[in-house]
Amino acid sequence: MDALEVLKHDHRMVEQVFSDYDSAASDRQRRGVVELLVRELSKHAALEEMLVYPLARKVLPDGEQEIDEHLDEHMAVKKTLLALDKLDEGDRRTGDLVASLRRDVAEHIREEEGVLMPRLREAVSQQDLDELGELIGRARQSAPTRPHPNAPAAPPALTLAAPVAAAYDRLRDRLQQRPTT
Repeated sequence: MDALEVLKHDHRMVEQVFSDYDSAASDRQRRGVVELLVRELSKHAALEEMLVYPLARKVLPDGEQEIDEHLDEHMAVKKTLLALDKLDEGDRRTGDLVASLRRDVAEHIREEEGVLMPRLREAVSQQDLDELGELIGRARQSAPTRPHPNAPAAPPALTLAAPVAAAYDRLRDRLQQRPTT
């Protein structure tokens, strides 16, 4: 899959996870879904910030402004993910935070798929999109699994911080016996 198809696939998976939250029959199941949302959205945001957004900044005429807006959206999502990650199973605040997250993510997906991705498809060769898709697939294995709203959101600082954050996240996941894949 090319990079844009990979990102769209991630979007569909996250939409399904939100549906799974709605279908969860217990606090324990809802907590499991929340942990999956935290992990998958954290990885997705890091991969966009490290690999896709720098390309968009470079190739789109108004790339700086457009990507700054997407990064602002990412920051809001990361803060909500961090708040969710800190909650215990059964916390009454979970439902409101998930609802807020769902709204923010849905708007972000609409903007990316409706505006950013079509513009990138026109500006970047299919070969480059294919190579970027492969790179995203490889980088997913070492992407952070937790939100880090205070970490840098753009290369080169992000490129240096992300592997350290990912290693910490995976250690934390193991210690808390959370799945990391």
